[in-house]
Amino acid sequence: KERNPAAIVMVSQSIREALLMADRVAVLSGSPGTLRTIVEVSLPRPRDSRSAEFMKLVDHLHDIITSAELPDVQVTAPVLSASQEDLVEPLPMVQSADILGLLEFVETQGGTSDLFHVASHTHVPFERVLTTVKAAEMLDLVDTPKRSVLLTPLGKRFVNANMDDRKDLWRAQLLELRLFRVVQEMLHLEEGELSKEALLQEISTRLPMEDPEATFETIVAWGRFGELFAYREEQGVLTPE
Repeated sequence: KERNPAAIVMVSQSIREALLMADRVAVLSGSPGTLRTIVEVSLPRPRDSRSAEFMKLVDHLHDIITSAELPDVQVTAPVLSASQEDLVEPLPMVQSADILGLLEFVETQGGTSDLFHVASHTHVPFERVLTTVKAAEMLDLVDTPKRSVLLTPLGKRFVNANMDDRKDLWRAQLLELRLFRVVQEMLHLEEGELSKEALLQEISTRLPMEDPEATFETIVAWGRFGELFAYREEQGVLTPE
C-alpha cells in the first residue's frame, strides 16, 4: 500500500510512546529548542515494548538526551585571566522549592534515581526535571552519572538537616557561585541597599544572552531561602538579611 506523502508529526516527552508510534524520532535540545539528531526506528509493527530490540532503542535515546544536557566528563577548569575571573555562570530558572522537592524525592528512592523515573513519578515535565537537576548539581547537592541523579554527601546532609541547617548549607553553596558573590560585593559598595535597576544592569552586562528579569527573580528566590539577603519589593531594593 502506498504511503501518504504527508508526514504526521507527534510531540512527546515519553521515549516509549515515541518508539511505539514513530518511524523516525527527532531529538531536540532543551533551550533553545534545536534539532540534535534523528533516530530511525526500523522495528517491525506491531511493536513489542518488552522486546530486547525495543529496550535497546530506549536506552540509546536515554543516552542521547542525557549526555548533552548532563555530561559525565569532568572538565578541568582553565586558568582564568583577570577579565575572565569576572565571568559568571547562568542560573537555571527554577525555584528553590523545586530543588528541595527533587532532593527529597531522590532521598525516598535510596539516594539515587533515574532521570526518567523522576519525571514519570513526580509528573513534572522532563525538560523541567533536567533544569532542576542542573540547578542542584550547580549547588553540589547531586551528581549525574550516566542518566542517574545521585545525592552527593552534601546533598544527603542537606536532606537530613533541619530547616535552619538547610539554610546555612544553602547559603554557603550560593557563595560558591560567582553571581551571588557579585551581589554581595555590590551590596557592600552600595552600603547595604542595592537597587533592582542596578542589579539588572549588572546581569545584562555579565550575562548578555540571558533574560535579566528571570535571572533577577531566581537570584532573589535562592537568596531569600538562604537568608543571604532580602528584597523589598515596594522600594525595589535588596538589603542584607
